[in-house]
Amino acid sequence: MRPRLCLVYQDLASFVRMDAEILAKYFTVEQIQFRGPSDVLRLARRISTAAVSVSWFALGHATAAVAISRVLRKPSVIFLGGWDVAAMPEIGYGAMVGRSRIRKTTWTLRNATVVFAVSETNRQEARRWTNREVITIPLGVDVDYFVPGDGKKPVVATSASVTHEATIRTKGLDILFDAARQIPQVRFKLFGRHSSEMARVLRVLAPSNVDIMGWLERSDVRSTLQDAAVYAQLSAHESFGLTAAEAMACGCTPVVSDRGALPELVGDSGFVVPYGDAAAAASAIAIALETPKGPKARSRILQRFPLALRQERLLRAIEGLL
Repeated sequence: MRPRLCLVYQDLASFVRMDAEILAKYFTVEQIQFRGPSDVLRLARRISTAAVSVSWFALGHATAAVAISRVLRKPSVIFLGGWDVAAMPEIGYGAMVGRSRIRKTTWTLRNATVVFAVSETNRQEARRWTNREVITIPLGVDVDYFVPGDGKKPVVATSASVTHEATIRTKGLDILFDAARQIPQVRFKLFGRHSSEMARVLRVLAPSNVDIMGWLERSDVRSTLQDAAVYAQLSAHESFGLTAAEAMACGCTPVVSDRGALPELVGDSGFVVPYGDAAAAASAIAIALETPKGPKARSRILQRFPLALRQERLLRAIEGLL
């Protein structure tokens, strides 16, 4: 009989779903979407029949899962996501801007059996709040699905989910729009989950050479990345940059800000520009369109960030707890 895992999350993001699929190959995975205190009893029941509790993001649901696991003497695993251990009050970003969350998250990190980060940058952020060991296991890209297409167009793709106005600055969309104005001959495509209100705001802010595409299914994300010659991510903070990595696997030349884990992801396979410098971003995009580095970008993903490598590391870590 396969060991049971209890996977706890607030939102079934694509990277959470990928981990669930990986773990389900080797374990019986009981998923629970935690919405608040009313779910504590249900969570306790699930953990009581599981060998290990696994929580994505060190937020309230993880605090509950770790506390219950301690009472039941079960191992607990935390996967950090980025926002949960970030504190950037200058742009109002990060759970650790709030003092009450600092106390809860510090306790959660200290009492979990194992804590995993998705990048070295993410690990260093977590180490601001705890002196315990935090293990880096980068996210992975399905390199058999995200592959180059038949040819590239002079298009710049960007992904950003925008549900409130502060996200525009966090994701560097104000900078992207300024850069787009400086190279009006270049077409930009912005996709992601946008609330109806924010979709209207984005259309007002964006210049005419930026298409606001909204939510795309996975196959449409792939075709958009296969068409685009350049992928731009000019964020103020990224704990990894999964869509940027998928774009690189599709042969896009990355142009990214020097914030968070983006330089760690891109290395020398693209262009890293100072955060907030729209002129530098526009210049880098223009150069990237003329001298693409797509093959080098894909090679970096194949070597450092394939999904198979994350799977191998995850299984080794979880099996070590059983």
